[in-house]
Amino acid sequence: MLKLRLISEKRLILFFLVLIINFIFYAEVEAQTGKKITTVVIDAGHGGDDPGAVGRKCKEKDITLKVAKMTGDYIKKNCPDVKVIYTRSSDVFIKLAKRAQIANDNNADLFISIHCNATKSTQVNGVETFVMGEHRNAANLEVAKKENAAIMYEDDAENSYDGFNPNSTEAYIMLNFFQSEFKNSSLKFAEHVQHQLVNRVGRKDRGVQQAGFLVLYKTAMPSVLVEIGFLSNPAEENFLNSKDGQTYIASALYRAFRDYKKEYEKDNAIEGDSYEKIDTPQITDVNKIVYKVQIESRSRKLDNAAQQYKGLENIDFYEHNGQYKYTAGVFYTKKEADEYCKTVKAKGYSSAFVVSFKNGIRQ
Repeated sequence: MLKLRLISEKRLILFFLVLIINFIFYAEVEAQTGKKITTVVIDAGHGGDDPGAVGRKCKEKDITLKVAKMTGDYIKKNCPDVKVIYTRSSDVFIKLAKRAQIANDNNADLFISIHCNATKSTQVNGVETFVMGEHRNAANLEVAKKENAAIMYEDDAENSYDGFNPNSTEAYIMLNFFQSEFKNSSLKFAEHVQHQLVNRVGRKDRGVQQAGFLVLYKTAMPSVLVEIGFLSNPAEENFLNSKDGQTYIASALYRAFRDYKKEYEKDNAIEGDSYEKIDTPQITDVNKIVYKVQIESRSRKLDNAAQQYKGLENIDFYEHNGQYKYTAGVFYTKKEADEYCKTVKAKGYSSAFVVSFKNGIRQ
């Protein structure tokens, strides 16, 4: 793994000058001036040897790829005039600078980088959307450090990023001087993202934030980095690792894109395209009760629960009084859960019954 030394004052100044030069170059040569949104680049964070945040059940690189591709599918289906480009469509590692280059080379109108968060606490949860700018608190700085640490997987990172050390606070002081020409537009799109994730999907609002992200600073278009949840929080990890959760998040990102596109084109005196309304699922209350069907309790944790309960949907478990209690299905009405419980019993689990959860806690 690449060892990055501390940046000297001289190197910091050099890095700052390179930032300014690169910004001027990209702003003048690559920046889009069109009056319609025709190309979006969707970036699934991490990949390959870089797993990103790691939860108990899943890795960030896998969740972001699924959500990115699902988001792109929604856009392609409902906005046929928009070209969707992925920085990666499989489990491969792409350099941070290369991700921005993909967007610039394709004259993208919008860049969306999707990530999952993590912290030492298992209680922290919620969503936040970042734009390139000055971090206002230590928490934002730590998020940037975590995401920028991906350059440690790059063999030539010291040359590619002019000696930037993702663990050096001093490096971020210089990086924070960089303000994108597209900051206001980025903030507008970030607000749309937060609105959809909070008000339509019911995630906890951690706000629109600013911080120094290497994946954003060379993009010549409005750009955001969205943290869709904490894999360190068991309940939120379960949500993000589920097909339903990924669908909710992806549909929210699509709606944010759709609304931003309409607003942008209206502001530029271009009649926006009509959009087919899609019936995407949504959770309207962060404290909404979730129902599952409890199959059975075991004194030992199963190595492969999905195989053990083959034929049942969304297998999960929770711990209670020293027992591992396995469940199937995820429903947002008691009626649906009761109906599925009949199906589970018909498959031989005669003692199955419906249980409810609120914020991941059994009620």
